[in-house]
Amino acid sequence: MSINVTENIPPRAAPIELGRDTRIRSIVATIIEAPTVRRHKLSNTEIAHQGFVLVRVQLENGVTGIGEASTLGGPRWAEESVESIWAAIANYLEPALVGQNAMLFEANAVRMAKAATRNFAAKAAVESALFDAVGHTLGLPVSALLGGQVRDRMGVIWALASGDAGQELEEAREKLRLRHHKDFKIKLGFNSPEADIVRLQHLRAGLGDDVKLIVDVNQAWTEALCIRLFPALEELNVALIEQPVQASQREAMARVAARTRIPLLIDEAAFTNSELASVATQACGSVYSLKLVKSGGLLELKRAAGIAQSFGIELYGGCLLESSIGAAAHMAVFSTLPRLEWGSEHFGPRILVEDLVAAPLVFEEFEIRVPAGPGLGVTLDEDKVRMMARKM
Repeated sequence: MSINVTENIPPRAAPIELGRDTRIRSIVATIIEAPTVRRHKLSNTEIAHQGFVLVRVQLENGVTGIGEASTLGGPRWAEESVESIWAAIANYLEPALVGQNAMLFEANAVRMAKAATRNFAAKAAVESALFDAVGHTLGLPVSALLGGQVRDRMGVIWALASGDAGQELEEAREKLRLRHHKDFKIKLGFNSPEADIVRLQHLRAGLGDDVKLIVDVNQAWTEALCIRLFPALEELNVALIEQPVQASQREAMARVAARTRIPLLIDEAAFTNSELASVATQACGSVYSLKLVKSGGLLELKRAAGIAQSFGIELYGGCLLESSIGAAAHMAVFSTLPRLEWGSEHFGPRILVEDLVAAPLVFEEFEIRVPAGPGLGVTLDEDKVRMMARKM
């Protein structure tokens, strides 16, 4: 008697064809200048317009994917500017990728790495657009291409960065009233240390003890200032201190981290995964800020999360004031992470006078929703893009 061992096995679906249809036809970058609803200050710059580079990747099947690179006031927060990002994409990344299969994400990341050193924001924008195009081709959200969601929403922090304590208090109270944000990050370092402490005292008194306050010094303090000021931050029940000293001063950051009960958030001190492993080994902080503009792509961002957690470092979903396009790319990755202890700070779409998409991301009940739908889940508003595109 013979037994048919295949009779109960369902037929396999036809394999996805990795042929010409999903090859990259073109990559086009556009510089965008988007006004903000208020001035946004950091220790080394101040902006009233946010600079983006919008990337469109078109495949041979006619599908177009979108991505975005964000900067803060030019090459001040990092070395890239909208002009350098545009040039890197047009002159180096597009020639390296045209004709390649968009589905081969790892191979395309290798090609971009060979074509340009660092240029992380440029690479991240292109890779985001590739994922978006493939997601639309397959009818899948980008999160599905990254392992699948473990959350469809997350807490979202709002930044207070005008420097006017009275204005910031009213701004924070309005966010609480609307139930959009209940945790706040205060930008420090552009005023005197004494003024920073007075401003924090005003905010703590006005918001009460239940509101979580995070401070971001943006590398503006010395080790000596940290020693002097951290006790005051402890008294104000600050929950987290972001990058208080220069990124290159890792030994100093490790020393100040050991002197305070407040966790330090590592940001500018670690862009690459090897830098992240180094600062973790040196005990420079116990929380890491995840950003596409540092990792250079969605795949590397997810790897960075794994490296941080292998050292016992908690995760914080950082931003660089992205529009809903860049925020959606971050959300696609964040939604797949088993742990995201500090939530996200992707408030960028709400600081713009006009977002770049037809339907901006949804903020409700102190959380931000991961957009649904294929690809990144957002659609360009072409009229707004034309209005804010820089004439080249």
